[in-house]
Order: sequence, then structure tokens, then C-alpha cells
Amino acid sequence: MRIGVVSDSHGDVKVLKHVVTVAGPVDSWLHAGDYCQDGWHLEKLTGLPVTAVAGNCDRQTSALADEYVELAGKTIWLTHGHRHNVKYGVNELVWWGKQYGVSIVIFGHTHIPYNRWHDGILLFNPGSPRAPRGGAAPSCGILTVSTDGNIEGQIIEF
Repeated sequence: MRIGVVSDSHGDVKVLKHVVTVAGPVDSWLHAGDYCQDGWHLEKLTGLPVTAVAGNCDRQTSALADEYVELAGKTIWLTHGHRHNVKYGVNELVWWGKQYGVSIVIFGHTHIPYNRWHDGILLFNPGSPRAPRGGAAPSCGILTVSTDGNIEGQIIEF
């Protein structure tokens, strides 16, 4: 299963169209906040299911701050990260991920891609396709879960 991942798109539908193109075929999309409404645009562009969470720039939305998604037999915690101090490190995400028993934690907020394993949990931030920071290129991500259960994260820069 291929899962498209995007965060911090900040309402730029033109950049979302580009994200869909560079990501290629996927089975579903996850949006880790800051303009979670862009999840609706992704759904309209692709016809695929989209799960989106609210970020610190998402005001007056019905989106939740956290979602737990089961895809390809893996439990994924989707959060923006601002409530977990991700600008100061990922330790809190690792701790909560272990408490929740997830395989993957997807977050955003920093606008900097991150794709690393911690204590058996993949922490994955696709960066930002619209406003990258820290010298990063605009980016999105792909999570691939193979039929034997292996998980691979890929950052796509453009």
C-alpha cells in the first residue's frame, strides 16, 4: 500500500496539484495539518480517501487534533505536532507513540522533512510543499507498507 503524506500546505491548491503529480499513484492521503481544509482539495483532486488533522493555523474547524488510522495492518497516529513541542525534538512523540501502540507517527509543524525510526516506531514528517524551512526543499512524502508488513518512508523533494 502506498500512502501519500503532506503537511503545512497552507491553502495553496496549485502546490497540492503538484504534490499529487510528483507523488504518483497512491491508495490514500494523510494531511498533517495547517490548512487541514486542503485535505478536502486533495480528495476532490484525486477521488481518494483523505484523513486530515488540525494544526496551529487551523481555526474554527471540525478536524480533530489527532487521528488514529489503520492502514495495511499498521496503526498510524496523525498529529500536527505543535502540541508536542516538535520544534524542540521528537522525544514526546516517541513517548506518546509507545503509549498508543502505533507503528508510525506522522507529524508536521516544523516544515522540515523527517524520516527516522525511534524504538521501533517510524517518525515521519513530509516537510512542507509551500514554505519549507531550515534549508529544505519543498516536499511531500510517501509511506509504503509491503505485503509482508515492512514500512518504508520516502521524502519527495521538488
